[in-house]
Amino acid sequence: MSIETILAQTVVNGLMVGMIYMLMAIGFTMVFGIMRIVNFAHGEFYMVGAFLFAILYGTNGVPFAPSLVLAVAATGFLGLVLERLVFSRFRGSEVNGMIASLGIALIMQNGALLIWGPSPRSVPAVVSGVVSMAGVVFPWSRLVVIIGAVIAVGLLYILIAHTQIGRAMRAVAQDSEIALVQGIRVEVIFPVAFVLGVSLAALAGALMAPVLSVSPFVGLAPTLKAFIIVVIGGLGSVPGAVAGGLLIGLIESFGGTFVSAALAEILQFLVVIAVVLLRPQGLLGRKEREA
Repeated sequence: MSIETILAQTVVNGLMVGMIYMLMAIGFTMVFGIMRIVNFAHGEFYMVGAFLFAILYGTNGVPFAPSLVLAVAATGFLGLVLERLVFSRFRGSEVNGMIASLGIALIMQNGALLIWGPSPRSVPAVVSGVVSMAGVVFPWSRLVVIIGAVIAVGLLYILIAHTQIGRAMRAVAQDSEIALVQGIRVEVIFPVAFVLGVSLAALAGALMAPVLSVSPFVGLAPTLKAFIIVVIGGLGSVPGAVAGGLLIGLIESFGGTFVSAALAEILQFLVVIAVVLLRPQGLLGRKEREA
């Protein structure tokens, strides 16, 4: 296999992983940017979305698209319930919200253990086979993840940039008190943002379910990666989450291919430390006094 082929396949693998991290990080940073809550239960919504998709598509044979929509919608509804019962009480309280989210994460993990058991589940590939381009072979299972993530980010951009509720969300993220004075229904924007954030996590889990096995602890690594990415890109910055997700995905892929997975992990944390030291607000974030 030529070096060009290896590089191309490494880039595809990095994009696939980076797209999933990007979806996770966008949802994570949206919740923080609007509600000021560091949601460490974010990965558990990834896990729930993956399990629901595995049950619908893998076990019951529901077609791919309905399974994806139902898994994301059901997880979003669970997020709405938890936001109303728990997270709404900790808006703006970063430490207390973080502690509450850790408790929710443990409850969801152990609930998944009781409901679905500890054994990993495999999900059949959505599309089997490979695509060959200029001698480079790309598995369809990975291309589906990339295509799905690109579509989701495109729709999210349209929602945020070109709809009334998107403009309201941006106004609340900048200053919720001024947004309230301007007549924006802040009490509606908070749950909408939370549901949208956890739905992106559920979508990431559902897309990755056919690529990786599903277990109650599958959300731990994506949560850590999402936190790393939002630190690199800037807390509250959606463009920063996109850039950071792709960067971490490519670092992980190239490091794992040409050196070792352990060294790739070390390099990611070195990047985080460098960003914190040189630009504490993140690559595309704003300083607190400017935000």
